[in-house]
Amino acid sequence: MCPVIVTCRSMLWTLLSIVVAFAELIAFMSADWLIGKARSRGGAEPQGPGALERPHPTLGLYARCIRNPGVQQVPRDMLCGPYAESFGEIASGFWQATAIFLAAGIFVLCAVALVSVFSMCVQSVMKKSIFNVCGLLQGIAGLFLILGLILYPAGWGCQKAIDYCGPYASAYKPGDCSLGWAFYTAIGGTVLTFVCAVFSAQAEIATSSDKVQEEIEEGKTLICLL
Repeated sequence: MCPVIVTCRSMLWTLLSIVVAFAELIAFMSADWLIGKARSRGGAEPQGPGALERPHPTLGLYARCIRNPGVQQVPRDMLCGPYAESFGEIASGFWQATAIFLAAGIFVLCAVALVSVFSMCVQSVMKKSIFNVCGLLQGIAGLFLILGLILYPAGWGCQKAIDYCGPYASAYKPGDCSLGWAFYTAIGGTVLTFVCAVFSAQAEIATSSDKVQEEIEEGKTLICLL
C-alpha cells in the first residue's frame, strides 16, 4: 500500500489547481464577456431615473443574454442562451480560434486538477515526478489561454459585436461595450495557472523532503507535515 503524503504546499497546489480549472471553465461558459448598453424594448437607450436599473445585454464567445421582448411568457427580464448552435455559427473566426485555445487549455487544466487529487498517494509516473509533469502541463495550458485571450479582442469588429456595442466597435476596440467579469476571470485564471506551474516545484520539494523519507522508512502510511 502506497503511503499517503500530505503537506501544506502540496495541498495548496492541489486546491489552487482545482480552483483555476473551475474558474476558467465557468468563464468560458459565461455570456458576460462583453456588456452592452441597456436598451428598451423598442431598441432605444432608456432615459430617466430608472435607466440605470434596466438590465444590460451581454455577449460571450457563443452565448448571449438579451432583454426579454415580451413575446415569451416568462417572468425574467433577461433571456440567456447560446446564439451559436454549432461551432461554425460562432460570430467571428477570431472567437472560434479563441474557443479552440481556451478549450484546449481548460481540458489540460481539468486533467491536471483530477491528477492532483491523487498526488497524495502517487508522487511519480514512469520515474518522473508527478508534480513536475503537472507543472509542465499547466505551463502549456497557460500558453493556450494566453493565445486565446490575445485573439479574443480581435473579434470585436464582427457584426455580432457591432450589434451589441455600436458602430464604433472594431478589433481591440469594444465601442460602447464594457468588459464583463468573465473576461477578467479568464485573465486572473491564466495568471494563477502560471502560479500553479511554478508552485508545483515547491509541492514536489515538500513531498520528497528528508523528513518524509524518514517517516516512509519507519513504515508510516499516513504522513502529514506542515
